[in-house]
Amino acid sequence: MSIHPELRRAAGHARRTLLAAACLQAAVTLGWLAQAVLLALALAALARGETGPLPALLAAAAAVVVVRAGLGLAQRRTAARAGARVRIRLRDELLAHLGRLGPAHLTTARTGAVRTTLVDGVEGVDAYVSRYLPQLIVTLTAPPLLLAAVALVEPTALLGLVPALLLALVGPRAWDRLLAQRGTEHWDTYEGLGADYLEALQGMPALRAAGAVGRTRRRLEERSAHLHRATVAKLRVSLVDTGITDLAVQGGTAAAALLACWSATTGSTTPTGAYLTLLLAGECFRPVRDLAREWHAGYLGVSAADGIAALRTAAPAVADDGTEPADWARAPEIRFQDVVFTHPGAEEPTLRGITFTADAGRTTAIVGPSGAGKSTLLGLLLRHHDPGHGQVTVDGRGTAAYALDSLRRGIAVVSQETYLFHAPIAENLRLARPGATDGELERAARAAGIHDEIVALPDGYATVLGERGATLSGGQRQRLALARALLADAPVLVLDEATSAVDERREADIVRDLTAAARGRTVLVVAHRLAAVRHADRIVVLDRGRVDAVGDHRALVAAGGLYAELAAAGRTDREGLAA
Repeated sequence: MSIHPELRRAAGHARRTLLAAACLQAAVTLGWLAQAVLLALALAALARGETGPLPALLAAAAAVVVVRAGLGLAQRRTAARAGARVRIRLRDELLAHLGRLGPAHLTTARTGAVRTTLVDGVEGVDAYVSRYLPQLIVTLTAPPLLLAAVALVEPTALLGLVPALLLALVGPRAWDRLLAQRGTEHWDTYEGLGADYLEALQGMPALRAAGAVGRTRRRLEERSAHLHRATVAKLRVSLVDTGITDLAVQGGTAAAALLACWSATTGSTTPTGAYLTLLLAGECFRPVRDLAREWHAGYLGVSAADGIAALRTAAPAVADDGTEPADWARAPEIRFQDVVFTHPGAEEPTLRGITFTADAGRTTAIVGPSGAGKSTLLGLLLRHHDPGHGQVTVDGRGTAAYALDSLRRGIAVVSQETYLFHAPIAENLRLARPGATDGELERAARAAGIHDEIVALPDGYATVLGERGATLSGGQRQRLALARALLADAPVLVLDEATSAVDERREADIVRDLTAAARGRTVLVVAHRLAAVRHADRIVVLDRGRVDAVGDHRALVAAGGLYAELAAAGRTDREGLAA
């Protein structure tokens, strides 16, 4: 009866509490045994016509029932406490590891599948650890003691009890491999369906725009039918398991009863012994029946164990072996030195010998056509990946020298795809700095150009946003994210297409205000539109993974080349829109 290593590891988080739950469960089992003995004595006295001891025996049995109920309540509470501890600890570990894995992991793993593992899988582990494991301990220890008690009363009953108990415990193990296979198939299908539904919900506007809602619904119906078939296949095997256990329990109880009756008829045992044998035979199988029930309750945890182990042990794209804290006393210099990088699975490098410096406390813009490698550079700065050749240094040290969490805390990032939570605006902003005052919130919001729109809302900064900030426009979401980044007060501020959802005229004003608000920080601005970068201290032009030119706006326009072409294209677009 092997236990998955991941489940053993999870149980270790609440070892003492689980042991206490198992001891209480054993006490409950002893309560059933005491009740059986008292009832056997009462029935034997009644059979002999002795009614004198009956009140005391029945009162004692009633007291045992009350004590057993109290022990059962304590056991359930203790087991629930153990399960909660396991669940919280395991979920915290997985979330912390996901943070270490970074965005690179979610480019290969589906968000819905990860959500299913974190929520449903961990809940299944809770049920397995808190309910099944304590009962397993009782089942492995209580029946031998009960068999010993039966042997003292009526040894011949063991001829029916021992084979039946062995069949009930060992027989279902013959199906374990097939049951594990069916469980894995069921979990994979369940996980995939969860991922499909989440994807469909998140992409509903796109599905409606493309007229693909009906096709998506049919695909989800097919996936649901597949899950139904996988569930039924698992239940078939599970029912065989249950059938073997029930056959053994019923057959063993009947055999023990017949042997006890035969002994009583032949006079080889007393009426008290016959009644006690009958009742103890039922109690021998009670832990086995309870174990089968708790197995089904915790089976989801068994199915999810492989997925949880895979997520917990997934290797991050970069090793977090740096030790230096990123506690820069001043805005740091950022330098890319002959950086070459190829995305995993790609044949050609994305970056080819990139070299430039972002001066400390100044604003450096990175521009270029789509696919030039702009966002890849920022990913290397944040160590979502490491360069294949060359290095990225911050304040004179390679990024690998810094502890990963410390490095990323020192760099505030606002990307094109912002995320806001279903919470008040003030709470969303304070994610960057929980202790920020109302005045600091307002200053950050003003610098991001969003304060006036916030105070115009019904509840101002207390207004609760919809999920992912759905109640706001794209531009408003981006500006709230900008305010949050400013509030973080990190020495490095990175704006990755952070104003793409804002009109070009307003974009220039916001970037200018942000640059003023971020004075004293090292700012990197990545943008397609040149209005966002023309006031930068230095502009780095990328083309096909190489540095095409470096300079300020005027010098680059005067020099011609790619930047001048981009500027001219921008002017043409604006003239076309004006026309």
